Amino acid sequence: MSWLTLLRTASRPAVGGLLVAVLAGIGAAGAGVGLMATAAWLISRAALHPPVLHLMVAIVAVRAFGIGRGVLRYLERLVGHDAALRVLGELRVRLFTELDRLAPAGLTAFRRADLVQRLVSDVEAVLDMCTRVVLPYAVTVVVGAGSVALVGALVPIAGLTLAVGLLVVGAAVPLLQRAATGRADARLAPLRGELATGTVDLLHGLPDLVANGATRHYLDRLTEADRRLRRAEQRSAAAAGTAAAVTALATGLCVGIGLVAGAVAVRNGDLSGELLAVVVLTPLAMFEAAAGLPAAAQRFAGARTSLRRLAEVFTAPSPAPAPEQPAQVPDGPHTLRLEALTARWTADRTALRDVSLTLEPGRRMALVGPSGSGKSTVAALLVRWLDPVAGRVTLDGVDLRRLPGEEVRRIVGYLPEDAYLFDTTVEENLRIGRRDATLAELRDALAKVRLLDWADALPHGLATLVGEHGVRLSGGQRRRLALARALLADFRVLILDEPTEHLDDATAVALTRDLLAAAAGRTVLLITHRTDGLDDVDQVVALDAGRHVDVLTAVA
Repeated sequence: MSWLTLLRTASRPAVGGLLVAVLAGIGAAGAGVGLMATAAWLISRAALHPPVLHLMVAIVAVRAFGIGRGVLRYLERLVGHDAALRVLGELRVRLFTELDRLAPAGLTAFRRADLVQRLVSDVEAVLDMCTRVVLPYAVTVVVGAGSVALVGALVPIAGLTLAVGLLVVGAAVPLLQRAATGRADARLAPLRGELATGTVDLLHGLPDLVANGATRHYLDRLTEADRRLRRAEQRSAAAAGTAAAVTALATGLCVGIGLVAGAVAVRNGDLSGELLAVVVLTPLAMFEAAAGLPAAAQRFAGARTSLRRLAEVFTAPSPAPAPEQPAQVPDGPHTLRLEALTARWTADRTALRDVSLTLEPGRRMALVGPSGSGKSTVAALLVRWLDPVAGRVTLDGVDLRRLPGEEVRRIVGYLPEDAYLFDTTVEENLRIGRRDATLAELRDALAKVRLLDWADALPHGLATLVGEHGVRLSGGQRRRLALARALLADFRVLILDEPTEHLDDATAVALTRDLLAAAAGRTVLLITHRTDGLDDVDQVVALDAGRHVDVLTAVA
């Protein structure tokens, strides 16, 4: 998908509103030129003291142009921004849906803060492209042609000069800007994304950076990114100032040449004195409308880069594409199998090779192995965030590639090591699992994970805020709360990925026992690098370097 295709498809729902805005803008700019020309003729004619009836048509026209200009300009802004904001909202929804389709395996090439920058700032490029690029150019082309025709009909040399001036402002200046600062303008969006990413990394990693004395290095990197962004913005601003100066110069030249050529035409009897003011003052009104073209061209460069960044997300290949003809989801009880499976996250690194596992209904399996052995890759395959490159994953004999990912995830739930808690209340974090859960069901889920007494002791009970990413909770409390949320969602198969990470041995054993007890009646896959405290599982399977090593324990 090219940036132009993205813009065209995104603008399609509001094309009617954008067309009305363009017509209103043409009308407003035309009324401005008509107001200037008619007022110039009226003042010149009135200076000769003709009968007032000879001026009535011009007086009415001035009034109509003055009122029409304001009304049409308001209509242009109202309709144009309404249409552009509708496109903006639609594009954000589409982009968020695309991120949901790709996450997490399809987003390995993107940084989180940079994705936020694309979702927020880059999407707004559509607003710039519609209202500050397309609209000004469409209005200037139409009204400019009319103004050149009007002035040229009176004094051909003045009309030709006006045409050349408009071409300089609307075409030559933007081309020079592109040659001088095109690279700087195109770098603005990526540099802002880099600065946002560096800022987020610094803030999130600040405790570790301070502890290791590495703060200065990251601050220097952030300062360098800010310096490059500031330099690009300065070059862009310098180009904008030069363009404004060239526009003022072109306006002055058109007025001056029009005055000289018009005066010669009046002396030769080819032009009446009253029309000389029309020839001289009409370019002023026209250049008022055209003055924004260099800035529009500059915005175009930045907006095009932003749209290309958005197109990168839309064209990213899906790690688990939706089936063209989905199969029926089995009723259960559910058996999950990995059959001679090979999988990779990136083309240059195989995470699993020729692995076979069976997760039978109601069984509890522990998948153990060192970091990087492929345990989390198994989880990603089971919830269909990732498809294998060889072999297959089946649910009751049905290949997961024949099932929509969202349907698989209604059955198989995944509790990651860093399960996210939102900066809201305990209750709202629980309701993510099931919005319509009753208070009794919320309390029952907390009781199953041994958090009910803790919740009752909180200052505001379930209405207590947990802080950003659950910062007000301990590591064990965060994991238990996330498990309670998963229990409310009522997954029949539950994957627990490193739930005891960063906990001491005694706490880890107790938490593992509580988690397995809370998940009673469900099929459970416990992913861990620990081999102790696994007495309550039915089977322990070891992975190493992406290969199935051994079945350490098997309980019938």
